[in-house]
Order: sequence, then structure tokens, then C-alpha cells
Amino acid sequence: MKKIVELIVPCYNEENCIQAFYDSVREVFKKLYKYDFIITFVDDGSKDNTLNIIKEVVDTATIGIVQYISLSRNFGKESAIYAGLSKSRGDYVALLDADLQHPPELLAKMLDALENEGYDRATARRISRTGEPVIRSLFSRAFYHIINHVTVIDLVPGSTDYCLMRRSVVEAMLSMTERERFTKGIYTWVGYKNKWIEYENVERVAGRTKWNFIGLLRYAYSGFVAFATTPLRGVVYLGVVITIAAFIYALNIWINAVREPYVPRTGYSSIMIVMLFLGGVIITTLGMIGEYLARIYMEVKRRPIYFERETNIVDNYMTCDKEERINNQVENNNGAM
Repeated sequence: MKKIVELIVPCYNEENCIQAFYDSVREVFKKLYKYDFIITFVDDGSKDNTLNIIKEVVDTATIGIVQYISLSRNFGKESAIYAGLSKSRGDYVALLDADLQHPPELLAKMLDALENEGYDRATARRISRTGEPVIRSLFSRAFYHIINHVTVIDLVPGSTDYCLMRRSVVEAMLSMTERERFTKGIYTWVGYKNKWIEYENVERVAGRTKWNFIGLLRYAYSGFVAFATTPLRGVVYLGVVITIAAFIYALNIWINAVREPYVPRTGYSSIMIVMLFLGGVIITTLGMIGEYLARIYMEVKRRPIYFERETNIVDNYMTCDKEERINNQVENNNGAM
């Protein structure tokens, strides 16, 4: 019985990439004939024709199974990944982008790492950033340097979300049900034996990237807050430093007053500087604590990570064996035609 490789593909306004992605995967699995494959597109509330194109691919797919989940709105890539993983049942599960910047050809090396080398996970790592803006590359390097120093995780520079996992790794990731998700950090935190698959940067096959500079900054910030308690501990250290500085400053004023008791001193400038400095520190500290409280507030409400609008995944997918799953899905696809 062939093992099933399931590809989870989050999509947001990727109408020009869907057919090219399927064609590329189909060619890859013509060579990987020992495996069956399933592509699960997760439409993350796209505003273009992405969902209709996916349905066309579902109807016209010649090999493999193509299925989709359409979310009720744009919940973000992290939620789309979770939705795909929660519906997956493949023996091996891969995460990759629809724009082909994550080359499907790497799946052969990834499968070899899991099947023949005993790894639990194989993750793609870019060794070059050719074609990427210089500023973005500099900020990316700074991000990896900082997050590895202030969090409990150790991210490898150039690491991507593109990953092939055993079922045990998928279940471990799904057991982490936080609402503010950071997949790269989760990869590292759950552990398991990982092999890095290096590749050169690849340009998008079509369309434009959905990640702008501000969006990347927010994503990096989310990663810091999700896995770092250093800022909160830093507040304690800052308080100690300010207390010591205040004591030294007070001691200096007392010494000057003893040495020159008749020199008039208003102290207005010093008082203003100290008040402004302490006011800024207090506001910054409260803001930092407030950010963590906001995360706690969102977590304790336990809102669903996503809502599903429609899907073609069959209801008995979980309980039937692999051959029945494929037959049921084929019948489902033919019925849609």
C-alpha cells in the first residue's frame, strides 16, 4: 500500500499560481510513483478568483487528490496553516506556498530524509536571498540574531515554513492551540529530529507577494512576544538600574551641597529631566506589560482559530483507511463535475 504525502497550501489571492502549482506537483510525483499525494488548498478569504480556480483544478486533476478548505474570512497565514494541519490525515504532511517559491522538487530529498535517514522532519532553508531587497535582507538577519538571544528557541537563519513532517510531528504542532501562532517557533519548540534541506532563493511564478515591510515587522514582533519572556524580566533589571542611578544622583547632589553650601541651586532642569525620563520608562513598561496582558486576554477567551465556510473534504475521511479515502475523494470530485 502506497504511503500518502499530503501538501497543505495556504492561499490568499493566488489565482495566477494555483494551476501552475498543481502542474509542478504532478510532475514531481510522476517520478515519486511510490507515493500517493493529496493537495489541500486552504483559501484564506481570498478576494480574487482563487477559490474558483481551485475548484477547477479539483475537477480537472488527472493524478492525485485535490481538496480545499475555504475560510469564512482572512484569518492570516498562521490560522490557514492550522486549518490545513487539523484536516490532514496523510502519512507525511508538507507545508508550502502556492507561489512556487517553495520548490516542490525538494520533496524528493525530504522524503529520502524521513524514509531512509530516520529524520522526523525535513525543513527547507534558503542559502541565498537573490532578488530580495537589501533592506529586507538586513532586517531578516537582524530578526534571527535578536530572537535567538531573547527567546528560548533557536531559529536557523534562512529557515522557512516549507517542511515535510511525520504524523507525530503534526500531532505535536496541533496540540499547541494558542491563537497567536508563530509556525517557525513552533517547529523549533516541539523538537524532533530535523534535517535542513538547502536551496537557492526562487522568484514567484506569478503575482505579487502579500508580505510588505510592515507586515513582516508585525510577524517578527508576534514571534518575539509568543516565545520571549525576556522583555518582562528586562523591566525588573531596568527598575534596578534606575534605582541605582537615582541613588548615585542623590548622593552627588548631597556631596555638592556639603562642599558648596552657599551656592544657590534651583534644580529645575534636573527635576524635569528626571521626571521626563521616569515618565517615559513607566509608560513603556506599562505598554509592554499591556501587550502581554492582551495576549493572555485573547487566549483565555478561547475563540476558534478559524471558521470554515466550505470544503470538499469528505466527512468519513478520518475513519476510513487510505485506499477508501482516495476512492471516496475521487467519487466526490467526479460528483462535483
